[in-house]
Amino acid sequence: MINLKPEVVAQLERVLGSVEMLLPKAVKPVDWSTCHAANWRRHSFSGYLEPVKVTDTTTLEELLGVENQKEIMVSNTRQFLKGMPANNALLWGSRGTGKSSLVKALLNKFAPEGLRVIQVEKEDLIYLSEIFSAVENEPYRFILLCDDLTFEIGELSYKMLKSALDGSVYSAPENVLIYVTSNRRHLLPEYESDKIGGKFVNGELQQSEAMEEKVSLSDRFGLWIAFHVFSQDRYLDAVRLCIEREARKRKVEIPWSKDLEIDAIQWSHDKSKRCGRTAFQFSKNWVGRYLLNSCA
Repeated sequence: MINLKPEVVAQLERVLGSVEMLLPKAVKPVDWSTCHAANWRRHSFSGYLEPVKVTDTTTLEELLGVENQKEIMVSNTRQFLKGMPANNALLWGSRGTGKSSLVKALLNKFAPEGLRVIQVEKEDLIYLSEIFSAVENEPYRFILLCDDLTFEIGELSYKMLKSALDGSVYSAPENVLIYVTSNRRHLLPEYESDKIGGKFVNGELQQSEAMEEKVSLSDRFGLWIAFHVFSQDRYLDAVRLCIEREARKRKVEIPWSKDLEIDAIQWSHDKSKRCGRTAFQFSKNWVGRYLLNSCA
């Protein structure tokens, strides 16, 4: 038996403690039979899937003003669930118009049929191959969701996602689709200078190299789904729905009134935006004040 000096033992303990912190965390595999969603949680040089309790109860019927978008995404997701050809999708457009809510509503509708969602942050896209390996043999269908995604050219995560969509060595297994939401159609910032350098080839104007690079990632998504701001009538329909849902949740009746309508319109002006998120935020404010005044 080797007798080590106390200071050597203490040093070894510190080294082992440091190494232990770098090792992957020991976690139980996700039980996908009861868990419908998970996040990729980074840890030292790797990471793990962390179960998430789904609390958002949004249904497809509650999403207003996006009928065409719903139809396309429901069809694509049904195809995927049935093992038929389906496309990765880029949901892009104005903030608060229902992009993320649509994906959540798809999960709520199709979870009983085996749909599951894995949410991944932009910085963790470098672990795509590990995420794919973790679920490729599971008897479920997975949407890999990257929410509110934007890039700068040259980012490693940009290159990894591009490779995964392109069908390279990092391509997704048969039971995984990639859905991305973004405020940018091409996921990258665009500048006036990007248009400089275009040229005519055989009588047709070809994009500049800068623009070609900008569209090269978004072009790899089979579906581009655009979301736009609401008209005032559509916005008021969304407000009415949100008010009714909040009232139903609290088992009260809240009448629609001219004052409510005027306040809702003013709220959208203050926010400079007519969209589902604005309607939802207004409904929480109005219902909260209504209930508070009822208690006075």
